Amino acid sequence: MFALPFFRRDLPALKGDKVTLRVPLTNDYREWSTLRGESRAFLEPWEPRWQPDELDRTSWRLRIGRYREDYAQGTAIAFFIFEKSSGKLAGGITLGNIRHGVAQSGHIGYWIGERFGGRGMMTEAVELVSRFAFDTLRLHRIEAACIPDNARSIRVLEKAGFRREGLLRSYLRINGNWQDHYLYARIVDDPPGDGTKG
Repeated sequence: MFALPFFRRDLPALKGDKVTLRVPLTNDYREWSTLRGESRAFLEPWEPRWQPDELDRTSWRLRIGRYREDYAQGTAIAFFIFEKSSGKLAGGITLGNIRHGVAQSGHIGYWIGERFGGRGMMTEAVELVSRFAFDTLRLHRIEAACIPDNARSIRVLEKAGFRREGLLRSYLRINGNWQDHYLYARIVDDPPGDGTKG
């Protein structure tokens, strides 16, 4: 049954040299809303348009509910990224659109707070989630999409061993506009990226 029995157990933290990943908890709200709020201008160009109540506690409760529902159904797992040295919340990464059967695939998306950018933390987080997807969930393929202008995200994916496979025209509505995206993918047999040590 692939991942279904796994999803019924508590998910352990994923630990690297720089970061620890764990599922979001209700009491993460204050730290999450502060980090997202102070990073808004940094994040908005790369994300769906923020709603007026984006950082409200009510929206947070709905978000946590969606995370739990997706997790229970085995279709997605959301992780928060914590800086290992300080224990501070640094960002988030989700393995979503998880499919089994003939596909055995998933899609990753991520964000990082502005003050934590450029430290190699996201590259390590992508590597940790990739290993989890391949080794624990037994997926065969992981995909990620990124806007061609997002040089930081391209660097993260390529350092984490993802390969560019093509251009998806007018793929996602980002910050109010339909945007082309590069499609990146990593297959279970691909060599690991070179960014886990740097």
